[in-house]
Amino acid sequence: MSLDLDALCIRAADGAALFQPLTLNVPVGEVVTVMGPSGVGKSTLLDAIGGHLAHGFRLTGRVRLNGRDVTGLPAEARRIGLMFQDALLFPHLSVGDNLAFGLSPGLRGCAERRAAVEAALSQAGLGGLYERDPATLSGGQRARAALMRTLLADPAALLLDEPFSKLDARLREDMRRFTFAHVTSRAIPTLMVTHDPDDAVAAGGSVIALEGSSPT
Repeated sequence: MSLDLDALCIRAADGAALFQPLTLNVPVGEVVTVMGPSGVGKSTLLDAIGGHLAHGFRLTGRVRLNGRDVTGLPAEARRIGLMFQDALLFPHLSVGDNLAFGLSPGLRGCAERRAAVEAALSQAGLGGLYERDPATLSGGQRARAALMRTLLADPAALLLDEPFSKLDARLREDMRRFTFAHVTSRAIPTLMVTHDPDDAVAAGGSVIALEGSSPT
């Protein structure tokens, strides 16, 4: 049970590979960190894994989740959550309704859905803020709300794209602990892209250096 990449490679419209073919295994409950220079294609790699690869790029290789080949599936069928460096909460929805947006369709009934969101808010230290306007939250509160929304979708794997880079030093430490504890407790294989070596140290898993493809 894991997230596996098999000789994954992404080519631009001109046919040039962004990086060398990548093969790796992300075990359940662990965080594997991808590092590399700007422009090498780290965020594009996450887009490809999640099923959001932009038009003009071409993917070769395979993405497997718990043994299932998901390479050709649309994003909504992959069960792969993606968390960005910006805590993107919908400004027209309350904090609670933002989290409810991420709930699995299998959870039905207003009372059950409300209870699931309230429980998630409590876990995130946001109890009692269901009706709050997201604009009134601090940076750390927004980050925790965004993570819980992603987790409420019950992802089978998680992708983190520079998730702590917009937070100050104290909040970065808090969010690292909060995020990695949830990854471990929920046994979610997680792939993280970051420029910050301290993120990789806190994650505790293996570190992969993404290397640009040599010109031919």
